[in-house]
Amino acid sequence: MFDAFYRSGALVFGGGHVVLPLLREAFVTPGWVSDSSFLAGYGAAQAVPGPLFTFAAYLGVIVKQSLHGVPGATLGLLGIFLPGVLILIGALPFWDAFRSRPIAQAIMRGVNAAVVGLLGAALYTPVWTSAVKSAGDFGIVLVGFVLLTVWRAPPLVVVGISALGGIVLEPTA
Repeated sequence: MFDAFYRSGALVFGGGHVVLPLLREAFVTPGWVSDSSFLAGYGAAQAVPGPLFTFAAYLGVIVKQSLHGVPGATLGLLGIFLPGVLILIGALPFWDAFRSRPIAQAIMRGVNAAVVGLLGAALYTPVWTSAVKSAGDFGIVLVGFVLLTVWRAPPLVVVGISALGGIVLEPTA
């Protein structure tokens, strides 16, 4: 389990959302976490302030392994943050000299462009394909997008309105 968190943390560049497909592959595919629990945790992590990497604590709590709960959360946080801390400690003394070189700047621009593609892929699978299943779902997404981008509504308001929309559109059994 530590290896899954560590590898996911080591392969991330450019932001926490890039880690979503890596964590999904590491935890949902082998059956350690259900897809619905994974997406519920991701949604909760989006609704609260702080880095998305804290999603690892949630996964550590709910994972279907012998080590879960608070010890699993601790292991998840250590595993996902450790690669970045090690890279920071190792690279910091050389960073100013490295980032001033034209080839390094070109490499960073290329990596940043790749990150945009990974973010798009993470939005589409698993988020879009798992959550947008009807015209009503699409309507909630569209209203949330307009509220955020056009009217600049506070994210907490958008989360609340989207949750209410989901409750209203939920089919009754």
